Amino acid sequence: MASDATMTFTDDAFDTEVLQSDQPVLVDFWAEWCGPCKMLTPTIEALADDFAGRAKVGKMNIDDHRNVATQHQIMSIPTVLLFNKGEVVKKYVGILTKEEYAAAIDELL
Repeated sequence: MASDATMTFTDDAFDTEVLQSDQPVLVDFWAEWCGPCKMLTPTIEALADDFAGRAKVGKMNIDDHRNVATQHQIMSIPTVLLFNKGEVVKKYVGILTKEEYAAAIDELL
């Protein structure tokens, strides 16, 4: 990934990195074979840079990490979940603008 601020979430570290985070966390569920997911990547990376130090922003490959995707009933990708204090507060299926995601994160800060 191009942005150093973009996190890579895994099944093993999801509880620690996302559910126990004291910051809002935006998770992009994606797969390598998904064209729309690739189109969303620059937006996710820009958000990670913009919110560095204030919110966690990252990606989770559903092919490599199926458990969390199954637990959160990810049926279509890209799906973006916004977590706050361990709870899903927003769910987006498909692609939104950077501004729409940013506004949702800002509401939690």
